[in-house]
Amino acid sequence: MSNLAIWVKVTVKPEGLEKFLHAIEVDALGSERDEPGCMRFNVLQDADDDLTYYFYEVYEDEAALAAHREAPHYAVWSAAADTLDGEVQITRTSTVFPSDQGYWSKD
Repeated sequence: MSNLAIWVKVTVKPEGLEKFLHAIEVDALGSERDEPGCMRFNVLQDADDDLTYYFYEVYEDEAALAAHREAPHYAVWSAAADTLDGEVQITRTSTVFPSDQGYWSKD
């Protein structure tokens, strides 16, 4: 069984960078720590553009993603939306490899 994985790409306004970094750290750490259905939440910075970031998020299923969007740490992230420059780009995928559910287990 594959998991739901999403790639998110955002560009940050220079004057909002500090607020953005705080908010995404709260969201990413809270997601992995407090959400049983969140298997991974990585934040990456573009190698050529210091204001472009990517998030790689893996959830057990749609219900886990919906729960993520209701979490208190997600509200911190949502409150920082004014730091973004342009549209948020989201690509939905399914995990293929590793396929072993034991790999994705938090136990």
